[in-house]
Amino acid sequence: MSDLFSNVEARTRLAGTNKLEILLFSLGVDHRTGRKETFGINVFKVREVMRTPEITSAPEMPDCVEGMVSLRGVLVPVVDLAKYVGIVSETPRSIMIVTEYNGHTQGFLVEAVDTILRLDWAQMRVPPEMLTAKMGGLVTAVTELAGNRLVMMLDVEKVLSETARYDEEFMFKGIEPIEEEERMVVFADDSSVARKQIERTLETLGVPFQSAINGRMAWQELQKIANHAQSTGREAKDLISLVLTDVEMPEMDGYILTKTIKSDQRFNGIPVIMHSSLSGMSNQQLGKSVGVDDYVPKFEPQRLAATLRRLIHQRRSENESGQE
Repeated sequence: MSDLFSNVEARTRLAGTNKLEILLFSLGVDHRTGRKETFGINVFKVREVMRTPEITSAPEMPDCVEGMVSLRGVLVPVVDLAKYVGIVSETPRSIMIVTEYNGHTQGFLVEAVDTILRLDWAQMRVPPEMLTAKMGGLVTAVTELAGNRLVMMLDVEKVLSETARYDEEFMFKGIEPIEEEERMVVFADDSSVARKQIERTLETLGVPFQSAINGRMAWQELQKIANHAQSTGREAKDLISLVLTDVEMPEMDGYILTKTIKSDQRFNGIPVIMHSSLSGMSNQQLGKSVGVDDYVPKFEPQRLAATLRRLIHQRRSENESGQE
């Protein structure tokens, strides 16, 4: 199974090309439907795939958390994805996908892994509303393979949020509003959990915003704002304070969105912040290579608020200096 991840360097070069690689896996046959669904996870978030080691039960854990395992001296929580997704299956989950994102490591129990598939983000589509409702917002993107085989990308941020039991109130405690900020923040994220956290952060700061569920939709919104600004004799930077973008999104990822914004003179002077669960230094460096002005890991509202406050105040100072 280690051969799946042998060419790390080639994989890293995919960033900024609107391409991704996903690890396909299954969770067993759902007795309610008689089907075995195919799921996917971005390889950037996978550290290794292994046979499930001995799991030690832990008290006061959600039902889908089987317990903890020790990996090289580190205790890692183990989530049974079939239970989490609501699949009723007696198939043993003997494979564990070890994932790392947002600075957290966790194991996902699965029935089997299939292969690594290289795709263009344009091939990943926003899931239909019926599927979103059925899966409780757990699927962020879908793509169809040969033979009408549907692959569903899981919202790993949602899994982490609901199994790690974050103290939501503590995360937002002490964030003070910014006085009289009229310009909006435009942000893009395909995760419903991440969007809610961003919205709450901006609402607490008192900053108006416009949201989008992927880079393509964010770019459409930005174009509308720029056209409106032009029709009223203003510039886009008079209406937009900054842009906040996730990295992984169907149809257009955050790297391409950033490159598109930075290559359009209408958006000169508008900072772009990358807000991602891919928190490694390599991802931050890739963000900077396409023009990102700052980088903030997900699930850190205090840090996000501090970054937004700094950049908004910086924009104000620049505007005041330019008017003197």
